[in-house]
Amino acid sequence: MKSLAQLHLACLALGHLGLASANEVPAYAGETLSGDWGGTRTAWFESGLSVEALYRWDMLRVSAGGTRRGGRPISHFDVKMKGDLGKLAGLDGVTAYANLLYDGGGKTNRDHLGSQLGIANTEVPTSTSRLFHAWIEKSFANDQWSLLGGLYPIDSEFQVLDSAGVFVQPPYGPTPELSLTRGPSIFNNSAFGVRAKWQSEDRTLYAAGAVLDGIPGDPERPKGTHVKFNKGDGTMQIAEVGFKPRERGHGFETLSPEKGVPQDPGMREHEQSEGFEKYAIGFWRYTSRVDDLVDTDALGNAMRRRSAGWYALAERTLRRWNDGDLSGFVRVGSNDGNSTALKRSYSLGMVLHGLVPGREDDALGAAYTRGSTSNKFRAANADTAADTESAVELTYRIQVNKWLAVQPVAQRYRHPGATKTVGGATVLGLRVDVTL
Repeated sequence: MKSLAQLHLACLALGHLGLASANEVPAYAGETLSGDWGGTRTAWFESGLSVEALYRWDMLRVSAGGTRRGGRPISHFDVKMKGDLGKLAGLDGVTAYANLLYDGGGKTNRDHLGSQLGIANTEVPTSTSRLFHAWIEKSFANDQWSLLGGLYPIDSEFQVLDSAGVFVQPPYGPTPELSLTRGPSIFNNSAFGVRAKWQSEDRTLYAAGAVLDGIPGDPERPKGTHVKFNKGDGTMQIAEVGFKPRERGHGFETLSPEKGVPQDPGMREHEQSEGFEKYAIGFWRYTSRVDDLVDTDALGNAMRRRSAGWYALAERTLRRWNDGDLSGFVRVGSNDGNSTALKRSYSLGMVLHGLVPGREDDALGAAYTRGSTSNKFRAANADTAADTESAVELTYRIQVNKWLAVQPVAQRYRHPGATKTVGGATVLGLRVDVTL
């Protein structure tokens, strides 16, 4: 299963630095392990170039149930480079961005659990390094409009739940019934495409749409970065409209694909001062057809169907106090049910900052996801298919200092893999983030 990030990215934001304003120099010396490189990073930033890096280590083990016990460490290394081409080349309103990933190590879900929902948003099918983002964006009309083109993952802007960035399980990035389709451009394999975006003048309303190659990369060469337009790929199309009432008049960028799902002081400062609130609905479809799970033609060949779906989400800060806040979210999604195991899903969760006085950057999170199987999946697997697969996650992120976070994780699954042959499973582990 492809997972997200809103790094994705689901959850792969680079600590503090990704949400610094365009003119605010990040505090490299105190907020990164490698520091300011003798002033080099600050000088680059002031000239229009920023460089950021993150190392993430996940150790998650199936401790009970599943297909077998065990698990191996997963490594994620992330380098982000952003260029303000107004400063660098005199091209006002133009941004260039590249994001290089390396992902490797254990395949705990594949080898020990087999969940349709996944275990970690860092687990990938093939260990490899590749360009994840590589695009140029032009903004217009006081940043109300923008147009982007290049390698672009949809889970950096679409379906994003800011409040869910602390969770390790994949369903809090892109929804699982979308992740399981033929080729969404999500972590860790993005597709070439274009994205247009509009924001109202007061930043409370937004609309975004993207059209991308229907199959990211080259399936015959799973390692490395590939842009290949094969016959039959078609396109993947997605659109989202949303309302963020607490952004009224705020200078904070409501959508930005290089920021992913933030878990950092930029978002925290915004949330503590005003809270956040977001309501959105989106639609997606593929133009090419895929094999139906059950239906066949007169010759016995699988019928070919187009895939499509929708989603809706809501999140908001529910309560704030001097050293903390409580946020909640809910999201639902559904597809046509013709070609994937899961037809619909819903997720809900809550995140508490400041449980311990004086530790407002720590986060306690509890979340639940349930995926319902399609009628056709159950028909094709009549002896084994379960009606649903569900998962719970409880986690506590400890911000040890500005560049180090340690996060214990506990997960519980019911019918992992949406099969009745596996009743349940427990996963325990640890995530460590180092901002370099």
